[in-house]
Amino acid sequence: MKFLAITLIIHAPDPATGVQKPTTERFREVIDNALLAEELGFDGFGVGERHERPFISSSPPVVLSHVAALTSRIRLFTAVTTLSLLDPVRAYEDYATLDHLSGGRLDLIIGKGNGTAQRELFHVTPEDQWDRNAESYELFRRLWREDQVTASPRFRPELAGAEVWPRPLQRPVRVWHGSATSRESVDLAARYGDPLFSANVTHAIEPYAELIRHYRERWEHYGHDPARAVVGAGTAGHHTARTSQEAVAAYRPVFEGHLAFQKQLGVEPVFPTLEDFVERSSALIGSPQQVIEKVHRYHEQFGHTVLHLHADAGGLTDAQHRDSLELFQSDVAPVLRRDIPDPPFAWAPVLPGPAPAGAAVPVPAAVPSTG
Repeated sequence: MKFLAITLIIHAPDPATGVQKPTTERFREVIDNALLAEELGFDGFGVGERHERPFISSSPPVVLSHVAALTSRIRLFTAVTTLSLLDPVRAYEDYATLDHLSGGRLDLIIGKGNGTAQRELFHVTPEDQWDRNAESYELFRRLWREDQVTASPRFRPELAGAEVWPRPLQRPVRVWHGSATSRESVDLAARYGDPLFSANVTHAIEPYAELIRHYRERWEHYGHDPARAVVGAGTAGHHTARTSQEAVAAYRPVFEGHLAFQKQLGVEPVFPTLEDFVERSSALIGSPQQVIEKVHRYHEQFGHTVLHLHADAGGLTDAQHRDSLELFQSDVAPVLRRDIPDPPFAWAPVLPGPAPAGAAVPVPAAVPSTG
């Protein structure tokens, strides 16, 4: 099993203290958490994309480029790239550039995105959002694979033998499809034989398990080998401590802060108590053995081989956050890596094959670490 640390770069008051950090400090915290993830042995670090408050994650390629310059091993993920809002040509240019700067360490998780404000910002309607997502992805994947593209899309100007530079390093980049509640993203992933990443954060297990079952059914419907279907899954929260009592006690102020925020917004909480949240949500809060057992319970339903944890402290102190991640890597991750297989593809960069006769295709080395 592989492990990612992911941030949506929420910029809001700390749920436990009520203090909001300055924007610059919040970005510095994101970079520090990426360095910590590489130091502790995580397999990937992901940055979300949102274009509305309380998020400041509107430019994941910029953030990930900075992370790429300071790291040397960890894979870099988007979580998610909101292709329904973006020009796929411009998105391709950004990510092909990042692919080179990172030495081929880029994975993309794409999705239509959530949020009314960001949809209105880009003049995207609920009626066309799914169509935009599918069209943008289809054009994006052609741009990644073809040196010249001719296309007549609905939602952007046509292309006639278009050359888009730079050409990518990975041939092709691996693209996951983020899925929360809709079958459209699941079907798109299955149609193209791409891996699926289940959000798995808001509800109890069943809605997500049902979508994953649908993914596997559609995967076979499109003629793909069932053994090649790959699923990743998120978590609603994380705090591993030596005992369950320590873990719950440390997490209680965090949960109560989030609960108060939901009530302030008039949102009815899905999990009204911390005990219910620990028991029925995907949150991993407890002793190492409890965390291992819960991941196994979810694996029985999902068959997932990649798991993400929150990269941010999210209301825990910095010391609690680091201790929790260190304990996860020392006592939890080795057991799960042994018990649950890795995805059936190489985690290393997918580099170009031999160049045609007479052609020169430079393959740069990974950007060295400077931190």
